[in-house]
Amino acid sequence: MRKKDCFYLGKIAKKFSFKGEVLAYLDTDEPHLYENLESIFVSFDKDLVPFFIEKSCLHKNDFLRVKFEDIDSEEDAERILGASLYLPLTLLPKLEGNKFYFHEIMDFDVEDTRLGNIGKIVGINDSASQALFEIMKGDIEILVPMIDRFIVKVDRENKTIILDTPEGLVDLYLQ
Repeated sequence: MRKKDCFYLGKIAKKFSFKGEVLAYLDTDEPHLYENLESIFVSFDKDLVPFFIEKSCLHKNDFLRVKFEDIDSEEDAERILGASLYLPLTLLPKLEGNKFYFHEIMDFDVEDTRLGNIGKIVGINDSASQALFEIMKGDIEILVPMIDRFIVKVDRENKTIILDTPEGLVDLYLQ
């Protein structure tokens, strides 16, 4: 399995017991959806390795307590600490309306209600407190805050996002 065919679920945060159990932090609003997994991909360097789950249960809301097959001691658990966890994109719950996954809107055209087509989404910058659409119009990069009130419509069928940005925000880039 390749990372581009998967989504990031979380990471192995800490050891839980001397029997090799670990606590995995789940980066999701709905951790209960991932409570009964049979397997998961664990990232080592650039490779994804499938790990089979003997048992798991939710622990303090955002954590999943996991016992993997063949991880039977603290030393075994130590080797996977900090590793990222991935699942195939096919396991993502479908979103509707104006909700979307970041990977889903890549290469969507962006229409502004005032300015018309302002480019294509080439990325999402979520490293700051406010996520930003990274939009390319020719060789101009336009950054637009990903704010619900700016998003008029996500048109999956036509691969378009319609935004209603305040005057001056996008105009600044296009001058």
